[in-house]
Amino acid sequence: MQRMQDTGRNKASEEKLRNLLLPGLAGDESAYRAFLQELSAHLRAFLRRRLVRLPDEVEDLVQESLLAIHNQRHTYDAGQPLTAWIHAIAKYKLVDFLRRRAKRELLNDPLDEEFGFAVAADTEAADARRDLAKLLAQLPERQRLPIVHMKLEGLSVAEAAKRTGMSEAAVKVGVHRGLKALAAMIRDAT
Repeated sequence: MQRMQDTGRNKASEEKLRNLLLPGLAGDESAYRAFLQELSAHLRAFLRRRLVRLPDEVEDLVQESLLAIHNQRHTYDAGQPLTAWIHAIAKYKLVDFLRRRAKRELLNDPLDEEFGFAVAADTEAADARRDLAKLLAQLPERQRLPIVHMKLEGLSVAEAAKRTGMSEAAVKVGVHRGLKALAAMIRDAT
């Protein structure tokens, strides 16, 4: 019964948002303003369900998602479900937020290190970093840099492309080929 209610609510939300966005894209400012208001409530609920333990972060992510959706509105294909497109953008913003948060948490010293509990883990991590650096050094720059920026630093494809001066497609290809080459090096080493 709950699932049927959710499905009905989702269809109603899809229809309402779509009926506001399409005229908004055609130049109807009041429809677009109403779309953004409805979208804010929709995103707030969507992100609240995913950030139950971080409720203070929801509003910032709503704003980031709204801005991204506004900036990418020209990419929406009216033949596709609107909420799927919206949710994809919001999920990317959520993943970016979680990556940034994880990076910040890595910079904080856990209390157990003060007591020497993590000495073995630190040694293993340092060994792993050194081994990875040796493997990465064997890759050509067009493969190494995209892997470092995207997989180790957590940058998006667009950010990695900007930093390397490569196209987004070249960055994706570089990551794919580089990871494939790393896997082959590891296989050959064992």
